[in-house]
Amino acid sequence: MKKVLFPALLLTFCLVLTAAFTEIAVRLVADDGMQFDLEMWKYARDVKVVSPDPLLGHEHGPDRKAKLMGVEVATNSKGQRDREIPYERTPGVLRIAMVGDSLTEGWGVPFEDTFSKRIERLYEAAGSKAEIVNLGVGNWNTVQEVQYFLTKGFQYKPDIVVLNYFVNDAEPTPERRKEPSWLLKYCYSCVFVKGRIDTILRQMSTRQDWADYYLGLYDGGKSETWLAAKGAIKRLADYCKANNIKLLVAHLPELHDVQNYRFGLVTDLVQQAAVENQVPFVDLLPNLQSRPSADLWVTPPDPHPNALANELIAAGLFSALQRLEAQPAPDSQKGAALPITVQ
Repeated sequence: MKKVLFPALLLTFCLVLTAAFTEIAVRLVADDGMQFDLEMWKYARDVKVVSPDPLLGHEHGPDRKAKLMGVEVATNSKGQRDREIPYERTPGVLRIAMVGDSLTEGWGVPFEDTFSKRIERLYEAAGSKAEIVNLGVGNWNTVQEVQYFLTKGFQYKPDIVVLNYFVNDAEPTPERRKEPSWLLKYCYSCVFVKGRIDTILRQMSTRQDWADYYLGLYDGGKSETWLAAKGAIKRLADYCKANNIKLLVAHLPELHDVQNYRFGLVTDLVQQAAVENQVPFVDLLPNLQSRPSADLWVTPPDPHPNALANELIAAGLFSALQRLEAQPAPDSQKGAALPITVQ
């Protein structure tokens, strides 16, 4: 019995010691505040909450603060990454609701560098005032984004809604998230090691290539998840038309390789969905193709748009919004809307 018990206890001790050493090493050495997988985990833990709406799954909690990817992230009393903006309108001030995911939320960039706040400053420089309400939440798809606007965001009574579409917005809506266990909530090494294993498997081609994964979400425009996203676009368009709100659908490009863009099919599908609903559409890829792809990333492993990319996106959206303002109100539009193009 002793011959078996002692080796078992020794093995257990060594495993616990290794796990403790790994946890300490990850926290003190690996966690430099710029590890994408660790930072996204902290975002889910410290900023997000389980939503009471099962169609949302998760949303930002109110009055949350965290430092993620080297920048401060704070939510207001309504859970937006924005300053306090009351539901009541300010007379004479244009109000625009920005609907989207982590790109709209401004992952990895300071608050004032997000394209929402940059557009506010562009309006001010042009001699007018505008409030841009940032309704973006990381890891949402189009179904969730539209659901949030139709159940909560509508209370801002915007003049214009911008639906920012990204290539992964046709992902399946996740099941309603539960509060994580203690281990998943505090184990840095678990997240770090899992991320390293996933990277190795992708390099060994045992996991699906990221581009193939994105294109597979659409199945040439026939997948159930894309049809769900397309249906959500229609829901939003119908609401905006019924409430005399202008709607703009904007394509935010995937930034791995903007010079040799691989997702033209997705752009075409989103544009067609916009045209079918008589909604103006703008493709922001041309605004970003003047710069090397790597100059646009938050970090080399994280191709979220950095401050420069947000500046270029803001310029393109501002131009499109100015043209949209000159168009007739939704209740008087007739026929399919022509795409808004940005030179």
